[in-house]
Amino acid sequence: MSFHDAIKKSVLEGFTANEMPVSRIVAVLAITFAIGVYIYLIYRLVNRTSLYNKNFHIAMAMISVITAGIIIAMQSSIVISLGMVGALSIVRFRTAIKDPMDLLFLFWSIGEGIICGSGLFELAVVVALMVTAGILILEFAPQGKKPYVLIVNCHDTESEDQIVGKVSEHSKNYKIKSRNLKKTGLDMIIEVRTSEEKELLKSLSDISSVDNVALLTHEGEVRI
Repeated sequence: MSFHDAIKKSVLEGFTANEMPVSRIVAVLAITFAIGVYIYLIYRLVNRTSLYNKNFHIAMAMISVITAGIIIAMQSSIVISLGMVGALSIVRFRTAIKDPMDLLFLFWSIGEGIICGSGLFELAVVVALMVTAGILILEFAPQGKKPYVLIVNCHDTESEDQIVGKVSEHSKNYKIKSRNLKKTGLDMIIEVRTSEEKELLKSLSDISSVDNVALLTHEGEVRI
């Protein structure tokens, strides 16, 4: 047997899914679906968005099943395999992924579908458990004091030093992000980390030139 014939035989023997019984195909897709539902539940647990998108949740859970079906089909024939590669290469997804966590879960779901479709169920379970442990550990790890955005409006343009002095009394970490100087007064935006929210607001309100004070929670990761 020549080297060419050996390679050809090896490639053709790799496509054995034609002999896969229906019961095994159903079992593979059922296990994949169970893992997809598991990913769905983990996403519900760690998701922090205020709006619930049911369509995205369903799509994320079912992507793994579809991917597993594609992998099984690609194992059946080299013609189907090459055809699917060509078909999938021209697909363009236009939906923008705004949250990196959404991208993580989508890639996780696709990866589990590929692993289950290849018959590596033990690896699929281990990956699911390891990813879950990593997400939960990093998600609920303490991050210190919460960042805030402090907005101060006053009618005296010379009050900045007094405002900053009050802020420094209640927050060791702060940074002036914006100064808006007008003829009628001064507007300031300051990033602060403090556990004395009420005291900070009261001390700033006691300044006679201050008209309004607002303290907003900052959802981003602020480094100051």
